[in-house]
Amino acid sequence: MEELGVDYYFEQPDPGLASLLTACDHVWDLLGAPLVEFVKIRLVPGREGRVMAGAFVDEDVYLGAGTVVEPGAYIKGPTIIGRDCEIRHGAYIRGGVWIGDHCVVGHATEVKNSIFLSGAKAGHFAYIGDSVLGSNVNLGAGTKLANLKIVRGTVSVVLAGQRFDSGLRKFGAILGDGVETGCNSVTSPGTMLGRRAMVYPCVNVRGFHPHGTVIKA
Repeated sequence: MEELGVDYYFEQPDPGLASLLTACDHVWDLLGAPLVEFVKIRLVPGREGRVMAGAFVDEDVYLGAGTVVEPGAYIKGPTIIGRDCEIRHGAYIRGGVWIGDHCVVGHATEVKNSIFLSGAKAGHFAYIGDSVLGSNVNLGAGTKLANLKIVRGTVSVVLAGQRFDSGLRKFGAILGDGVETGCNSVTSPGTMLGRRAMVYPCVNVRGFHPHGTVIKA
């Protein structure tokens, strides 16, 4: 079923992720322990970007050229951040994170165990946990990608009447290239949105939605 695969969501993923992507039978296989181990293996700590006074950057972090980390940002490792990114005041990156080029992690935005493909932006008051943001995804202010069910157990995905167990206790969202979310929208654990889907403000989204879907309620 193509909707379960990486290629359905990401047309031109970052070349640096190639070995992780090809090892995945399902798109959610990008998450969890495989992602954390991948980042650890690929990580060569260094700061080619600018860390402003008042920011904290762990030792096991790589910052690409042109990237700026503003005062009050806090970055734990292992984390890889590409070129020309903005890590704004009050951003909190908790580790196990791969961020491509030209990305934004904004004020009061928290990220853990997640992937931002190039051009992805979470500019204001967002939570991104155990999730993948495709190229040029834009999260409206206050968007939350919830990653943990209230009830016990792993997160499942339902497609075409079939239930697929991800095997993950924590699984946020898979947002395909060009997805946009309105302010204060929330995705339930295991949400999967095809390329260029759009979520209106203040909407709670769950389940799978194909390319180009507009979700209003």
